[in-house]
Amino acid sequence: MELAAGFAPVSRDDWRALAVAVLRRSGIEADSPEEALSTPTYDGVAVAPLYDAGDLPGDPGLPGAAPYVRGARAVPGWDVRQRHTVADPEAVLADLENGGTSLWLVVGPDAIPVGELGTVLKDVYLDLAPVVLEAGGRAEEAAQALFGLAAARGTPLSGNLGASGELGARLARRCVADFPGLRAVVADATPYHDAGGSDAEELGCSMAQGVAELRALTGGGLSVEQALGQIEFRYAATADQFATIAKLRAARRLWARVAEVCGAAEHGGQAQHAVTSAAMMTARDPWVNMLRTTLACFAAGVGGAEAVTVRPFDARLRSPDAFSRRIARNTQALLIEEAGAGRVIDPAGGSWYVERRTADLAERAWDWFQEIEAAGGLTAAAGSVSERIAATRDRRADDIAHRRLPITGVSEYPDLHEKPLRPASASGTTAPDDGGSVGLPRVRYAEPFEELRDLADAQAERPKVFLATIGPVAVHTARAAFAANLFQAGGLQTETAGPGADPEQIATAFAVSGTTVACLCSSDKLYDQHAAAVAAALRKAGAKKVWLAGKGDYEGVDATLHAGCDALAVLRTTFDDLEVTR
Repeated sequence: MELAAGFAPVSRDDWRALAVAVLRRSGIEADSPEEALSTPTYDGVAVAPLYDAGDLPGDPGLPGAAPYVRGARAVPGWDVRQRHTVADPEAVLADLENGGTSLWLVVGPDAIPVGELGTVLKDVYLDLAPVVLEAGGRAEEAAQALFGLAAARGTPLSGNLGASGELGARLARRCVADFPGLRAVVADATPYHDAGGSDAEELGCSMAQGVAELRALTGGGLSVEQALGQIEFRYAATADQFATIAKLRAARRLWARVAEVCGAAEHGGQAQHAVTSAAMMTARDPWVNMLRTTLACFAAGVGGAEAVTVRPFDARLRSPDAFSRRIARNTQALLIEEAGAGRVIDPAGGSWYVERRTADLAERAWDWFQEIEAAGGLTAAAGSVSERIAATRDRRADDIAHRRLPITGVSEYPDLHEKPLRPASASGTTAPDDGGSVGLPRVRYAEPFEELRDLADAQAERPKVFLATIGPVAVHTARAAFAANLFQAGGLQTETAGPGADPEQIATAFAVSGTTVACLCSSDKLYDQHAAAVAAALRKAGAKKVWLAGKGDYEGVDATLHAGCDALAVLRTTFDDLEVTR
């Protein structure tokens, strides 16, 4: 059966003609609809409105074979890796008994003490459950403790010791000799993402980091093939599912190229551990984090990551409790067991869009990697790496401020009446919800808005903005809802005048509200008729600042707010106008 039977064939030129006609009716003159409708990423990759077979970049290879774009693993599914920052053996066991397949243990003075590793792992079958360590400066001590446990129990080990550099080389020799299922080194790219870097910047830095580890491992006596088998890469997975899928696919292509250059193409399969982004998590309306991490987990799984970690939805607020750990674990269980997301290797493979985006991203990441290498590696290029990531961070911050990059529950659809989560009952301190450090800042996309929310919440009486609605409800509702959403994103309460156009009645309602800031909300037509009079009445009633929802120049109006305006600037100005100390 041919599903397209009965439909006339349509060419790309036919689509172009139709798209140009629609754009012109919308007031957009464009000879190239692709150019008019394309959206650039932070790496300069143009996301086009339409893709066809002509966009395929070439043969991505077969699953489990070089260049590994379609996956380094030869079987479907992935490892459900749960992260623990507190010495809680019951929580560890609960994860493994209910869907978790490996452990990621954060070791250190503010997390799990090295001396407590034996207690944490007392009921864990080390021959069945891989253990990944994140111990920073305590990496050697933690590794030796894990070796001691294995020796005492007479069991093999698998997972990763989380080391790097010369220490990684020493531990890798031990792994190769005594624990063939254990890796010694993690090339963690998440700090570059957490600092605000783009996908290509994260990938390029990961390649530079991986090559540095290869040099250390081979310099420590390992063969190239052995060294390649000792490194695992860690990447951030975001709620932008196609960006994450393309990033993981591109990472494998890049590392396969590194292995090829090193003369070991057949060993170029990249071991990937994907972690849901810490930067995208919010403290406000944290329940929405479940949606973000579900999207990120799906993208990581179908993108080919061998191991996936989902951050608990409350990670920004507290040490995760049993409920939030269960949600994080079951997010993966549902995707794997019920949605069947792990049944097919590289389900996005063959998509014209995904293949093109993978290739474009890999090209830009390789260029960035070559720049770093030409400068002498990551350490020597630290200044330029920091500057480039800072520039991307600033561009993203500007998009967030203007709400071109909306954050649900924070910059869009805020809930001023949300109930705060209670502190978790788990014992121990809360460790940082993201690991690793390369001397870069850690950013949280929602933080500027959440800081204003915190400030508003701290006041004895919540600061308020009066919405001077003009005309009937059907006329002013759209702009009143827009203005309320914007002001509430900063924790400001809004009060509405209601229907009507009498300046004196609106001014009286404003005076009763007890605030000194007002915002006119209506249609352009009614603004022409009433804006000046209403603004004058509001001034007379004590308004220090009069905003207008929309665009236009009207007597008595100080400033406007509209789609695409700098929402953070509007909010900060309003806090100043209301004399709320920041």
